[in-house]
Amino acid sequence: MNDTLSLAQALIQQPSLSPHDRGCQALLCDELQKLGFVIEQLPFGDVSNFWARRGTQGPVLCFAGHTDVVPAGDSKDWLSDPFIPTVRDGKLYGRGAADMKGSLAAMITACKRFLAAHPGHNGSIAFLITSDEESIAIDGTRRVVEVLEARGEKITWCVVGEPSSTALTGDVIKNGRRGSLNGILRVNGQLGHVAYPHLALNPIHAFLPALTELAAVEWDQGNQYFPPTSFQISNIHAGTGANNVIPGNMEVLFNFRFSTEVTALQLQQTTESIFNRHHCDYQLDWQLSGNPFLTSEGKLVAAVRDSVQQVMGITATLSTGGGTSDGRFIAPTGAEVVEIGPVNATIHKVNEHVEVVELERLAAIYQRVLEKLLLT
Repeated sequence: MNDTLSLAQALIQQPSLSPHDRGCQALLCDELQKLGFVIEQLPFGDVSNFWARRGTQGPVLCFAGHTDVVPAGDSKDWLSDPFIPTVRDGKLYGRGAADMKGSLAAMITACKRFLAAHPGHNGSIAFLITSDEESIAIDGTRRVVEVLEARGEKITWCVVGEPSSTALTGDVIKNGRRGSLNGILRVNGQLGHVAYPHLALNPIHAFLPALTELAAVEWDQGNQYFPPTSFQISNIHAGTGANNVIPGNMEVLFNFRFSTEVTALQLQQTTESIFNRHHCDYQLDWQLSGNPFLTSEGKLVAAVRDSVQQVMGITATLSTGGGTSDGRFIAPTGAEVVEIGPVNATIHKVNEHVEVVELERLAAIYQRVLEKLLLT
């Protein structure tokens, strides 16, 4: 077994359901200490985080990622136990194989090989690892970045190991992400019998026109980097379960995925103005998961694209699609941020897996990025 596969298997064996780490970070820290990294543990609440750095000078190339995983579901639905890493037909199966324990293992391998050949490299190499990416992401990367910012420690370039690829490792590089804004709406009505609607107030009937109007708004047309802002209702709940009772209230969950053409404040103001025109009794709470960010084509993007070309023989496509990532906490500090990792076809699914050969190719890409940024 090669080093990358062996470490990936060791990480998958730990059932690190978010936000718990279950010993994964200890395995990573042990490897990094052997390479001369100084480890700083930064736990917050139930979340395990660490910042590791080798070198004291800039520029700083940081590898960022998470050890936590989503639940595996019923293990009977898997071809093999999700927490017993299994290689079958050239693929490594297990929860976290693609998202993102395989990437973490490839990062370690890349550093080992780079440092063996270039112990006197320029600048510094760092790792920012959390166990709170798959859950609420409050006490993870966000808090570590706050610590770094408070003491003026800056990341120059950041490579996040999220599974960005579509068909082959490196075919898609995420150089930004849309913003994500959640709304939690409660509309108040009056409970009553369906046969006597004049004695009740149905919140669904009262507020449906407002939601219909909101869904029809064209927020923007996007730009060359981002698709148009989208609005989606994810859940509506009302009623007692009886078919003869008018509900007394309604709860609605909705989300905006927004581009750089609009701000979270503008989305909130427009939404509330629509709701207010309909004169309903409502409460609305907002949760901003993250603002959009974009890393324009520069040294980091060029280094990653060139590395993919050299290792894979393909031209990577830049994309800002998909969900959010912890890159949203790092980019606002001024760092250039990209995400590159394995194929994402099976992430969060039953029988999550990654091609073993792709892990080695990913390690080679990471190593080339180190060479291009810290040897010139």
